[in-house]
This record gives sequence, structure tokens and C-alpha cells, in this order.
Amino acid sequence: MSANHDGANLLEVRGLTKIFGTLTACDHIDLNIAKGEIHALLGENGAGKSTLVKMLFGSLEPNSGEIFWNGQAVRITSPGAAKKLGIGMVFQHFSLFEALTAAENIALSLDDGSPISSIAAKARALSYSYGLPLDPDSLVGDLSVGERQRIEIIRCLLQTPQLIILDEPTSVLTPQEADKLFETLERLRSEGKSILYISHRLEEVKRICDRATVLRHGKVVGHCNPREETAASLARMMVGNEVQAVVRAPVEGIETAQPLLEVRGLTRKPATPFSIPLKNISLNVRAGEVIGIAGVAGNGQGEFFESVSGEVLQQDVASVRIRGKDAGGLTITGRRLLGAAFVPEERLGHGAAPRMKLSENLLLSRHATDGKAFVGTGGMVKSGAIYAASQRIIEAMDVRKSAPDPEAAALSGGNLQKFIVGRELDRRPSVMVVNQPTWGVDAGAAAHIRQALIELSRSGSAVLVISQDLDELFEISDAIAVMHNGELSKPMPIAEATFEKVGLLMGGAEPGHAEHTLETA
Repeated sequence: MSANHDGANLLEVRGLTKIFGTLTACDHIDLNIAKGEIHALLGENGAGKSTLVKMLFGSLEPNSGEIFWNGQAVRITSPGAAKKLGIGMVFQHFSLFEALTAAENIALSLDDGSPISSIAAKARALSYSYGLPLDPDSLVGDLSVGERQRIEIIRCLLQTPQLIILDEPTSVLTPQEADKLFETLERLRSEGKSILYISHRLEEVKRICDRATVLRHGKVVGHCNPREETAASLARMMVGNEVQAVVRAPVEGIETAQPLLEVRGLTRKPATPFSIPLKNISLNVRAGEVIGIAGVAGNGQGEFFESVSGEVLQQDVASVRIRGKDAGGLTITGRRLLGAAFVPEERLGHGAAPRMKLSENLLLSRHATDGKAFVGTGGMVKSGAIYAASQRIIEAMDVRKSAPDPEAAALSGGNLQKFIVGRELDRRPSVMVVNQPTWGVDAGAAAHIRQALIELSRSGSAVLVISQDLDELFEISDAIAVMHNGELSKPMPIAEATFEKVGLLMGGAEPGHAEHTLETA
């Protein structure tokens, strides 16, 4: 479906510039968004995308430049001012209170003073109307990342914006959920609303976007019709050169290799009324292989990661074994000391403390495993060694930053993800468990992370990757298992796996029934 706008601009930006110290994050940006179009904003991590949209949403004030709304010059001094104009935004990092319900979180952003029951009814109706079903009475703390994103989108739509800014909206959605979102966006476009769409997934940009603006190092390097480009040509515009392809060479003798991570009959009762119970999960991850776990958001992946990483301990200590040793009763630190490493789904606040520097975050996660290197006699912290190690990780993972050792919250989402993954890879762990390894990461950085995980496995480590990105799992995995309603299917060798087979299992089909369905389709 093409845009149905008449050429009139809803938003126009001329020469917009933002400077942080010696870094020019946005350098004389020119951009226009027509009424009734989906406009892509593309660029590598640190290209200036987040800074630009924060200026459009009133979270940052530009140093120079002009913003025009419906042809009139405006100053957007706060998010409240942006909302009054008709600009709504769904951020990559959600701003939700976990102890409140979905309806209560939505109410906090509305100014109409309506009772919670009325807001809940409106949210429920709107969510189903747009194909994004939501239970307004659910506690946010019990929801998956994908479900939390629905709250943000519905909260935005309830404010009836004319321009909706979406920052990496499909980064935690399955293909089925993404398809539903695309239907929603196409409906919004048909209603005359405009969408500024930030994504690193270039195939979906080609699919739904009418025009694209590409940023590189804070400058506009091109405007194009993404449907007339290839994913490779768009990536080349973003990074300035060819993106290296991920290479996964098959390995012989995996079946006889030593299992370094063993999960045996793992069962866990739901911690809250909204949690997913884990039901008799068993899995071996052997030295030299990557096992991928697929699944629709909210089917127990988070509970499984908590159990394997040691955030939640098991009564049966043999239900999780690392390098041949019972680990079910060990904490995260205890499991790290056995040679394991973990990267959680939520990077800001879970994978990294937002207001602590990168070097301080490194110390938090590795003070036990790297004790002698980082902590001297009497508990004295070796600041120089920690700083040097953090700089080594920053260089290895090409982390873009505006200061030598910035706070974690100062990095763009993709750059923080590169640092957190790099922090664990730097240890060369025997076992690595990663939840959503490339969430919101650009094509070049995603390829870097995926190749690094493959190479870690090929060096003799066991790698377990939980991801909602099926393309990613098919690219890096030697076998794929599917989690549905707290149960895990038997890993399917990648040579036998197809998107159709995995998709049916994600929908709850029994393995045998999935095969039969494909044969009779």
C-alpha cells in the first residue's frame, strides 16, 4: 500500500543541530514528513537518530535550526508541548512503572482526569480495534517486553497524535506480532496519520515505508524510496561500506561433544498470578554449538533465563548443571565462577546500572570472576585496570560514545547492547546464555555480535541464544528449540528447520502435528 498523502508536509526540519561538548550529534539535519506517510529514519548506532527524535519530541533542545509544524515555525520545549501539537512517541526503552497496571500507567500520561475504569475500557477497545490485544488490569511487572510495548503504543494512540514516532518497534516482536503491527501502521496511514519509523530491520523498512532519510555520523547522507533499494544498498548507505555477512560453518561430531550446559526436568511454579510456569524442561548445549530458542513473547522465556542464570534458584540443584557440576542452588556469581556468562533481555536497569559508568558496570558484573585483576589487597579497587578493560571492550565491539567513560544511560540502546555483550565475551566463557542478543542493534553491529557468538562456540564454548528474531536464529543456530506456554520442544537441527515448522510450534502445535499440518497444507 502506498502513501495517500497529497504532498503537504506535516513536519519540516531545517538545519537542526545538537552539540554535546565536542560531539556534534546532529549536524544541520534537513527532513520533511508528509501527511499520511510512513517515513523511515535509518542510521547506525550513534548516527544521531535518537538525538533527532528527542528534539522533535521536546526532550532535548536544539542548538540551532528550525522546526515547522503544518507550515508554522514552532519551538518544542517539552514532551507536553509536543503532545499538544499532536506528536506522540514510543521509545525504545519503555517508561512504565512495574508496580502499576497497564491502565494506571496509561492514566499517568493522560490529562483528561477520566476514572481508571473508563481509561481501561478505552484502552481495551482501542487495543483490540488495532489488533494489539491488551489486558489493562495486568501488572506491568508481570508482562513480557513485547506486551509492555503494546501499552506504550496504545498509550500513544489514546492521545490521538497526528505524528507517531516509533523507535525500533519490532525489535522484540515475533514475525506474527510484527505483521499485526504493520497492519496497525497501514491503518493509521490510511486514516491520514504520519509515522516516523526508526528501525534496523531493512526488509521491513522496504515493506512498509514510503520514504527514508539516512543519517551517518550526525549528518543526512541521503533520501530515498526504500522500495527501490535493496537491503544491502540501504545498509551500505547507513554504514558507508559493505556489511560483512555472518558465516556459520557446520561442525562435525557435535553429537559426541561434552554438554557444558545441562537443564534436567526444570520445573518452576509461577511466581505471580501472571507469570508462566516452567514445565519439565530438559536441554543439553554442547561444546562447540549454538542452540537457539524461539517463541512468542511471554511464553516463559524470561522465567527460563532467570532459572538458568541464577536469578532464581532451584530446589533441585541438579536441574541446572554447568560444566558437569550441579548449579541449580548457585547464585549468578556462583554460576559465573563455574565459567558461565549471561546477557539479560532488558539492557538498561537489568544488564547495566543506568547512572553508573561503563567501567563501574564492568566491575559490578566481574568483580568475582576477575577479582585479582580488578580488586587488590584490602578490597582496593584497581581503577586503572578496570578502565583499561572497559576500553578494550569498547574498541573490540566498536561502541560509539560521547565521553571516554560515560554512564550507561548516555549510550544509545544499540551501543549499550554491544558493550554488555562484549563485557561477557571478553571473559571467553565456557557457557554463554543470551536473551535477545541484537535487540535494537543496527545491521553492522548485529552481524558483529552474531559472528562473535558463533566464533565463541567454535572455540569450544556452549552458546544458548533466546531470541524473537527468527532470521537471527536461523543465521547463527546449529539447532532451534521452541518455547510455548512454559514448555520447550526438542531442538530441531538447523538442516531440518524451516520458518513454517518453527512458526507452527510457536503457535502451540505439537511437534508431530506441526509436521502433519505442513504435509496436508
